[in-house]
Amino acid sequence: MSTPGSLMGAGLLIRGLLVAMLWLSGSALWAHSSSNSYLSLTGDRDALVLRADVALRDVDLQFDLDRNGDGRVLWSEVQARSSDLLAWLAHGLQLQRSGEPCTLRPVDLLATDYADGLYLSAVFTLVCPGVSDSSPLALGLRMHYRLLFDQDALHRAQLRIDLPAVQSSLVFSPDRQQADLPSQAPSFWTVLAQYTREGFWHIWIGADHIAFLLSLLLLAPLRTSRQPVTQWSGLQRFRPAAVDVLAVVTSFTVAHSITLSLAVLGVVKLPSLWVEVAIALSVVIAALNNLLGGASLRRWPLAFGFGLIHGFGFANVLLDLGLPAGDLALALAAFNIGVELGQLAIVAVFFSLAWWVRHFPFYRWFFVVAGSMIIAIAGVVWTLMRLGWWGGWP
Repeated sequence: MSTPGSLMGAGLLIRGLLVAMLWLSGSALWAHSSSNSYLSLTGDRDALVLRADVALRDVDLQFDLDRNGDGRVLWSEVQARSSDLLAWLAHGLQLQRSGEPCTLRPVDLLATDYADGLYLSAVFTLVCPGVSDSSPLALGLRMHYRLLFDQDALHRAQLRIDLPAVQSSLVFSPDRQQADLPSQAPSFWTVLAQYTREGFWHIWIGADHIAFLLSLLLLAPLRTSRQPVTQWSGLQRFRPAAVDVLAVVTSFTVAHSITLSLAVLGVVKLPSLWVEVAIALSVVIAALNNLLGGASLRRWPLAFGFGLIHGFGFANVLLDLGLPAGDLALALAAFNIGVELGQLAIVAVFFSLAWWVRHFPFYRWFFVVAGSMIIAIAGVVWTLMRLGWWGGWP
């Protein structure tokens, strides 16, 4: 007989799962939509060059470039605001050397086609005190990045540094808007910490990766039968469910680790658009598979097969971050460790809650059936958007 305490605990767990599913369904429509900008600092003894690539969709939100209201930003509309755009970029990209400000001199303004849409690309030369002396170019350099944080708390700016004395990278965020640029190759522990953090962060903001993984785990606490999934009962023993989860997670991990490594090392390269469309389709298939009842496919082979595709998606992110030439293997391993830690945290939280409410009809009807339908719809939307057939890239 259920006690008031146990019923209250179950109610809290159900509400926790409800919040998790609502978060997923809400953020799902915007997988990979958290804005990113890409910066690069290059140079030799004669000049430092800073390039900034900012998503045109983000710039449009800031400047309302689409003046004719046709839903598209034309290059002529960008050029009409070029002076304002360059001034905005220069204000948001401030550098100092030894406490003295550097001057940004615009060289070019152009459009660059990334996998997730068009980016506004601006190239500046930097005039900094002491650049022509014998000290390393990056010595004493500090950068302050302040673009887009006010409109998107998830915005990140990824800076790649490619100078004669140092090849490195770092990330600016709302919590880290300024940083001293490294003037020498980063240490072992710096590379390990940085790329582990980036791997962990990426899996948490990658709603399509999360949606795919959770779709494969929704049925794990239930006993398979030939009946419709709404008639499945909760498992009595934890071990079979744990084995199922372990098989899915291990398959996904092994698969995406293989292709992540192959892509980063340059052994295999696939067009980014194909990869992102395939990832969206994998979400649709994994979610719909949950609704097939006794006819559903085994989930660990799905995790492995589509995990190979997701690995290419992870690789695109890692390559955009930039890799230290002397620590390629370490950066690759650290990023993968971060992805796995983030993945395990998500699985642990979700499955712990799902296990405790597996006997409630609410779990089967809302989380398995309704949740799978929401995820499948989101996957279809992503697919259409990534193909440019509906509203542009998310």
